[in-house]
Amino acid sequence: MRTHILGYPRIGSNRELKKACEQYWSGKTSLQELLKVGETICRQNWKLQQEAGIDLIPCNDFSYYDQVLDMTLTVGAIPERYQEIASKQSGPELDLYFAMARGYQKEGLDITAMEMTKWFDTNYHYIVPEFRKDQPFRLFSHKIMNEFVSAKQTGVNAKPVIIGPLTYLLLGKEKENGFDKLDLIQNLLPVYAEILKELQNYGAQWIQFEESFLALDLNEKAKETYEWAYSEIRKQFPDLKFIVTTYFDGLKDNLSLAASLPVDVLHIDLVRCPEQLDEVLSIIPETLSLSLGIVDGRNIWKNDFERSLHFIEKAISKIGSERVFIAPSCSLLHSPFDLDLEQNEKILSPEVKQWMAFAKQKVYEIVSLKKLASGNADYPALHQYAENKKASSLRKTSALIHNQEVKNRVDIITEEDSQRKSPFNVRKEAQQKVLQLPLFPTTTIGSFPQTKEVRSWRSKFKKGELASEQYDHLLKKETERTIRWQEEIGIDVLVHGEFERNDMVEYFGEQLEGFSFTQNGWVQSYGSRCVKPPVIFGDVHRPYPMTVYWSQYAQSLTKKWVKGMLTGPVTILQWSFVRNDQPRSVTCKQIALAIRDEVNDLEKAGIRIIQIDEPAIREGLPLRKADWQNYLKWAVEAFRISAGGVEDATQIHTHMCYSEFNDIIQNIAEMDADVITIECSRSQMELLNAFADFKYPNEIGPGVYDIHSPRVPSKEEMLELLKKAQTVIPAQQLWVNPDCGLKTRHWDETEKALTAMVEASKEAGAAYVTREKLKDHWS
Repeated sequence: MRTHILGYPRIGSNRELKKACEQYWSGKTSLQELLKVGETICRQNWKLQQEAGIDLIPCNDFSYYDQVLDMTLTVGAIPERYQEIASKQSGPELDLYFAMARGYQKEGLDITAMEMTKWFDTNYHYIVPEFRKDQPFRLFSHKIMNEFVSAKQTGVNAKPVIIGPLTYLLLGKEKENGFDKLDLIQNLLPVYAEILKELQNYGAQWIQFEESFLALDLNEKAKETYEWAYSEIRKQFPDLKFIVTTYFDGLKDNLSLAASLPVDVLHIDLVRCPEQLDEVLSIIPETLSLSLGIVDGRNIWKNDFERSLHFIEKAISKIGSERVFIAPSCSLLHSPFDLDLEQNEKILSPEVKQWMAFAKQKVYEIVSLKKLASGNADYPALHQYAENKKASSLRKTSALIHNQEVKNRVDIITEEDSQRKSPFNVRKEAQQKVLQLPLFPTTTIGSFPQTKEVRSWRSKFKKGELASEQYDHLLKKETERTIRWQEEIGIDVLVHGEFERNDMVEYFGEQLEGFSFTQNGWVQSYGSRCVKPPVIFGDVHRPYPMTVYWSQYAQSLTKKWVKGMLTGPVTILQWSFVRNDQPRSVTCKQIALAIRDEVNDLEKAGIRIIQIDEPAIREGLPLRKADWQNYLKWAVEAFRISAGGVEDATQIHTHMCYSEFNDIIQNIAEMDADVITIECSRSQMELLNAFADFKYPNEIGPGVYDIHSPRVPSKEEMLELLKKAQTVIPAQQLWVNPDCGLKTRHWDETEKALTAMVEASKEAGAAYVTREKLKDHWS
């Protein structure tokens, strides 16, 4: 048996990469210093795995921003708008790379960033490749080869991790009509061959191809292209050993295809789809070895050793131990770095901590499972096995986990609980009577910039260095300043800025029972953005109001309406590490009831506009369409439960970002939010077509500028997007807002962009009124 890791967290144990990137972007550190941080993280990761006893250690799993963007740069699929930067031979490659990810606005150039969307059903965001007809490819970046050589110099003959050619194409978008991106395989494969040739010359023996689309629905053309591409690769490289990895679901109807590919090892995810093992073992040819993904790469719970050993023993009995590989289910990119860094028992109790394993601990779990399964277990492996069984037993019986009152409340949920009192057209009339909002009302998604000062206040308060009265006073001053500024520039529906909040999920988890937290449980969301997901370990309920105090205070400062800001139940579920001892749907309903209580309390406190953010509802979709309806049924129901208790005149908003909506637009309509705000600017309003084709009945705010980029859009640019929006959505349904919350932006960018946004809204409104008057005149 052999062990291998599909990928390792790349942000560093103390988020060193995040800090180094942001320092470089702000001009406070040099390129050499940034590269040194990256090299250090790589060496530390390789050494950790080597010392643990992993047989095949990955390289090229590291990235300064995103692994898909890495591949785009490697194969030279650089969009035309970046060619002027690309042509500057003296400029660093990383500057072009970061410009593609974040946009570019200097030296007389103003270039928008590439589109970003969710990586399958995770909260990780990747940069979407852009393809045109007859797209040329060329070997542009040598990052893959450079990392392999670097690993070799540190004494590790590593296994390069490469996004497979079919998955790379399928992740991208055709940016013009008249072609199928799969046809580009003819142009792309020669570049892959160049990469493999160079790696072979440097001494590479194993190559890992990430082909996660094998776990998705594929049409016949895609299946035929898989067969052709891997046949060509094998012909040219008969001596290289290839591992094809799949994850996040089972192979199912693609099993015969995957098993027939001329590769050496096939990796399957037995965490997400354990039932596939028997079928895989029944069909696998003698020439193919099997990698068992038995340690959960996406959650923080200890592995169930007894269950995993059962899988390993079943595989060994069928194909022999020499053809069995042991691995995590997917890359450990989605796991926090090291549980040993969690030393504060006030934050993470020892009882909950004993049930957990982060990336470093999962590496040792894999090594121990190999020793236990092979009959060569040493004392550390036997001790870990004993501790594993003990922790598993204690978790099943812990009084911390179960709350019968919460379970009973879920059991008595009725259909009436998930229904608003009246249909939307009745509610809209009641809301307009109370709210008196203008045409093209402006608002923001919720958060405003969290400056160093704001973050330092929160840090000092948590450490006990700042009294609660002082902290409260400082936050009130910042909130009032933000309210006054919004009034000054003319925003119609204000927000309080969320300065008291650390994260849109963590903040709520800290106030709900059934949640636990970490000091250093960071995972990458996109680029330098890291999140620290809460841990849902038990039954969830709300012991007291969570947001009423700050919403009520902000509303007291102004005569304009202030939105109450909440995170929805599906997003809290998706962006947490969730207990794996009951169905996710049950946990989601528990959260929905807690949010419902909060919504009702906000309404009683006089808050008439309440936003329940659900950016994660699309990402929670199972990978296979056959499984969608079951998920969507309980996810939509959970949202409706959270919003169903208010009066008609109370306006419920929701927000979604970086998702494709076409295939679930009916379900989004069924959520029955009065207003939905969505990300639209990076796709130049393409996403709005789904709402137009469907004739979405409620109100909609398509984002008119991209907050994930530091560039400041002009009023004219936003006006153009609003004109595009009006060609597909009636003006009476349109709101004007940014793509997402402004927490990660700087105030100077925010002030310029929002001022331009309000001006664009007023100009669009005036133009519309003029057009309508002219229509009336000529009619």
